[in-house]
Amino acid sequence: MKLSKKNLSDRSDHVYDALIVGGGAGGLSAGLYLQRYRLSSLVVEKGRGRSFWMQDLRNYLGLPPNTPGRTMLQQGLEHFLSLDGDYLNGFVEDVVDEGETFAVKIKVGKKDSLYPVIRCKYLVAASGIIDHLPQLENMQNVFDYAGYNLHVCLICDGYEMADKHCGLFVNSEAAINTAFVLNWFTPYITVFTQELCEVGPEMRHKLREHGYELVETPIKRFLGQNHEMTGVELVDGSTIDLETGLISMGSHYYNEYLKGLDLQWKGGNLVTDSMCRTSHPRIFALGDLKEGLNQVSIAVADGTSAATAIWRDIRRASPPRLWEAHLSKVEA
Repeated sequence: MKLSKKNLSDRSDHVYDALIVGGGAGGLSAGLYLQRYRLSSLVVEKGRGRSFWMQDLRNYLGLPPNTPGRTMLQQGLEHFLSLDGDYLNGFVEDVVDEGETFAVKIKVGKKDSLYPVIRCKYLVAASGIIDHLPQLENMQNVFDYAGYNLHVCLICDGYEMADKHCGLFVNSEAAINTAFVLNWFTPYITVFTQELCEVGPEMRHKLREHGYELVETPIKRFLGQNHEMTGVELVDGSTIDLETGLISMGSHYYNEYLKGLDLQWKGGNLVTDSMCRTSHPRIFALGDLKEGLNQVSIAVADGTSAATAIWRDIRRASPPRLWEAHLSKVEA
């Protein structure tokens, strides 16, 4: 059921088989499988994750290419709730390993917040990442186009940028190297640094060799209408026409609640085995938090793997269920 401030007390003494941090594609997939394995799970969702902002799932098998990410998530949530899973809008602040259980501190509500501590046997980290966007004075101007034809994922949306004049928006010299992968899809590339980084002579030479324009003047605003970005206006008043754009400015990992635990990391990602188990035997990491591709299809598969591994652990440690009435007849 959906939990809130009003009914949280109904679960105050309950120990879940698994608590899932994040209600995106990976987290809901894990929840669906856990419930179908007849285990108890709680999904804690902070809201407005990366999947929520995807305007079209153009590369997900079985869904129409114009399916919004939020539609997929809503359908997944309804399915999860129909299987008697619990769902709570909240922000996981801390996790303490108590031995047989984890104590998970959650902030519920932005005003007059509650801080319940909920216990679980297994923890599934599916809290994902959020992409850094250009920081303009009017951020609504960015939100009007981000996720439409102003993309954040080359793997997801390279096809949509094919042979179009593309603006590549970066905040470091290293990110400029994205241009030399993007050119598989289009060679018509203009790089915008917005004065956020220094560009050395070697990189400048490489851009010139490929014919890619470098614009270092900061952006004032994106141009366009009806969520279709058509260019940018710079702070000096000049404009540059574009047909599409790719933001390559890094991401923020929602993993702070895991920092107090003894886990193996590789950069910002958790190291896991083939079933998404981390270096802690009862903590799993899905999707964007683990090493691998940042794709919805990968996250969904990760959720399936993690839930199955948890079920196997619990099943193997549980006594067999006997058909006692029939057993007495067989023994006779």
